[in-house]
Amino acid sequence: MLRVVPLISVMLVSSFAIAAAEPQAGDDLATCRDRQADLQARTTACENLLNADRVTGKDKAVALSVRGNNLINKRDYDRAIDVLSTAAGLDPDNAVILNLRGLAYERTGKDDLAMADYNLALQKRPTYGVPYNNRGVIQLRRGALQSALDDFSLSIKYTPKFILGWTNRARVRTLMKDYDGALADFAEAEKIDPAAQQIAGNRCTTYGMMGKYDQAFADCNGLIEKQPRNVYAINNRADVYFMKGDFDAALKDYNTALQLNPNNIRAHSGRGQVYERKKDLAQARADYRSAAYSLTKFDELDVARARTIAQERLAALTPQTPGGAPSGRRVALVIGNGAYKNVHALPNPPRDSKLIASVLKDVGFQTVISVSDLTRDKFFDALKTFADEAEKADWAVVYYAGHGFEIGGVNYLVPIDAKLAVDRDAETQAVALEQVIAAVGAARKVRLVILDACRDNPFAPTMQHTLSLKLVDKGFSNIEPGAGFMVVYAAKHGETAIDGDNGADSPFSSALAREIKVPKVEIRKLFDIVRDDVWTVTKHEQQPFSYGSPPGREDFYFVAGK
Repeated sequence: MLRVVPLISVMLVSSFAIAAAEPQAGDDLATCRDRQADLQARTTACENLLNADRVTGKDKAVALSVRGNNLINKRDYDRAIDVLSTAAGLDPDNAVILNLRGLAYERTGKDDLAMADYNLALQKRPTYGVPYNNRGVIQLRRGALQSALDDFSLSIKYTPKFILGWTNRARVRTLMKDYDGALADFAEAEKIDPAAQQIAGNRCTTYGMMGKYDQAFADCNGLIEKQPRNVYAINNRADVYFMKGDFDAALKDYNTALQLNPNNIRAHSGRGQVYERKKDLAQARADYRSAAYSLTKFDELDVARARTIAQERLAALTPQTPGGAPSGRRVALVIGNGAYKNVHALPNPPRDSKLIASVLKDVGFQTVISVSDLTRDKFFDALKTFADEAEKADWAVVYYAGHGFEIGGVNYLVPIDAKLAVDRDAETQAVALEQVIAAVGAARKVRLVILDACRDNPFAPTMQHTLSLKLVDKGFSNIEPGAGFMVVYAAKHGETAIDGDNGADSPFSSALAREIKVPKVEIRKLFDIVRDDVWTVTKHEQQPFSYGSPPGREDFYFVAGK
């Protein structure tokens, strides 16, 4: 998801190789080569050169490295890897290019390839501090604390003014319980930039682990006073309250964080721990599920830790043989969002959702919660209510019709009150697909999410773009749900679904409603048939697509037949 990054592993304006010959000032080539130039001006100059095909060799490698750096900043990591690989081919000894490509690999979850690039960069330039820092971040995420400490120390040795080296080493020393060393590192970081928010935010945690709660709260409170919506700092303060044993205060802070960002993994994991301490195990499991499931291959350090805790505690609190409901119980949540307040309304989703809800009732689902036109808060309330039902069921199915699309590598469903003036608003205003996965996650057998939401993004024309939005105009991105989950898109990733004309149901909902009622069609085959039907009726314009599958040792039928 789009998250605040507390442990940054990239220096956004990197040191690029400079060619020997110096062109005249003001020339695009001079600006592109100048690592001290304004980033936007440098980007423009490099793009001018590349677009006009005016550079070759090492100069082209420099221009491509600037392009790759910008793609990383926009989270378009796949394109960054391609661009930086081309640059590395032109200048194989350029350590900056290798370091940047390593970062792009890291952000796609390919840590081994990232480490190989960081190592190669350091082989080319052993005194280059940034790759040591980046390598240390991976070591820290892996739990190799001594290796991380060694790398951050080398980063500091060779780049003493690089503040992340100091703050990252402070965090490692905190985990190793070298609190005096950590505080000394934070003090050195303050000499470089006293206003850097990661100093107070992370030192708050250090003081908390030392049991110096007054100092901890002074750091966190000072940051929160300046930035009242800083979810990272609010979570850190909640963690300190938890360390102190003040569970009510911790709960209040986690709730505040989730009100600001209902998709926040750290807040769900932390709140789960509070509820577990309070013996409210059902709520603890619900929060752990909200933090446990991931459709992305990369998590920042704090998110990864929080997710691991949630996964471990969820496994510990989940009975091996869940009880409390008769075998075969099936429940569904059906949502149709059409009355959007800030973009054009969609007439079809409420109608399509009513059709699907009716069919599910007809085939014997014991509980079908059918709702329409949900705001953000109502959407999350509906998921919470449904998750409670799913915990008592064999089957849990969510069908959603409305706006939905990918932003910055994360798939979102869009409540009717979303404004999305900036692409990053999606994290706080929309519903991450992982939260829908979590809602069906408690069911014993079938965990199915059906998304009739692959439409053009109506916010795109006015949305301020700060990220690279590869699919922002069309539908969802492809995913890999965990074992035992099945997610069905009305249209293949990167494509859009067709609404029905003149009051008719959409091709997807019509085919789905028809096939669900056919006896003795196993669920996997059913969605293959729906795919073929939609492909035919839309004259090859729309192709539904299924990801994952239910458990493989049993067949599942909407209508079993005789």
